[in-house]
Amino acid sequence: QVQLVESGGGLVQPGGSLRLSCAASGSIFRLNTMGWYRQAPRKQRELVAVISSGGSTNYADRVKGRFTISRDNANNTVYLRMNSLKPEDTAVYYCNAWVITWGTTNEFDYWGQGTQVTVSS
Repeated sequence: QVQLVESGGGLVQPGGSLRLSCAASGSIFRLNTMGWYRQAPRKQRELVAVISSGGSTNYADRVKGRFTISRDNANNTVYLRMNSLKPEDTAVYYCNAWVITWGTTNEFDYWGQGTQVTVSS
């Protein structure tokens, strides 16, 4: 019913920048909190940043000051601007969205397929 499609990952040198995008589509009545999570090899998935429908944001301590989350409500898209990237930022980045679909009052969360970010020289 709802699809999240991420783009923008890739290989970047330490200190470099990338911007991830995630577009939501489908039977969306209301798109609430959206966010980015990441999972490095042999580690659990962790929160990177989230943004409410009203624009309030929250970041993991290890990315504060380097990453910026934003959203375009008109286009159901969330972005993650990543600056000053470090090797430890290497992970698969997943988009997440809490959505109320047409025909229901319940909110469910959806996940994208993930996009690889590799920070290496």
